[in-house]
Amino acid sequence: MSRTVWMILAILAVAFALITGLAVRRGLLGPETQTALIGGPFHLTDQTGKPTDQSVLKGKWNAVFFGYTYCPEACPTALLALGQTEKLLGPKAADFQTVYISVDPKRDTPKVIANYLSNTSFPRHVVGLTGDEAQVQAAAKAYKVYYQKVGDGAGDYQVNHSTITYLMSPNGGFVCVIPYGETPEQMAGQIQAAMKQGPHATSCRA
Repeated sequence: MSRTVWMILAILAVAFALITGLAVRRGLLGPETQTALIGGPFHLTDQTGKPTDQSVLKGKWNAVFFGYTYCPEACPTALLALGQTEKLLGPKAADFQTVYISVDPKRDTPKVIANYLSNTSFPRHVVGLTGDEAQVQAAAKAYKVYYQKVGDGAGDYQVNHSTITYLMSPNGGFVCVIPYGETPEQMAGQIQAAMKQGPHATSCRA
C-alpha cells in the first residue's frame, strides 16, 4: 500500500475519532441515553494468555477503551492520556485500571498486546484483551462499539473504530462516557467525581 493511501487512511481515522468525540459533547452519545445499554458479559484472553471475562472489572474503576496496536493516532493518544490520568489520581490510582480491548484480533495476539502496553507512558494498571473474531464482536456489541476493517491486505490494513472511553464502576456498571480528546486533568476530574459517589455511581459529575 502506498504512502499516500496510508496517509489518507490515517486522516480518515482521526476524522472519525474527532466526529465521535463531538457527538458525545453534543449529547448524541451521552451517558443519559446509553446508561442502560453499555457493558455486559464477554469472554476474551488477556495479554498473559489467560482466559478472561467481565469479572476483570470487579473491584476496580475501569476505563474501557477499544482499539488496536497498529492504530496510527487515536489509540496511542488515548493511552498516553490515560497514563497521565492515572498519575493524577495519586493514591486513588490503586483502585483504577485501564482495560484495552483489541478490535484487530487477527494481528493482536496476547504477546503483541503485552509488548504494546509495555510502553512506560501508557497506564501501569492496564489489562489488554483480545480473542477470536466472534469474541471480539460480542464484546464490541455489548459496549456499542463500532469498528470496521479498511483495506484488503493480509497485514497491511487499518481499522476504523469508535474512540470513546467508558468509565465502569467497581461493580461492573456503566458510569459515563469520556470523550476522545479530553485532557488528563479533565479525565481525572470526572473519575474522581464518580469515585466520590461510590461504587453505585451513575455519572461523572461533581
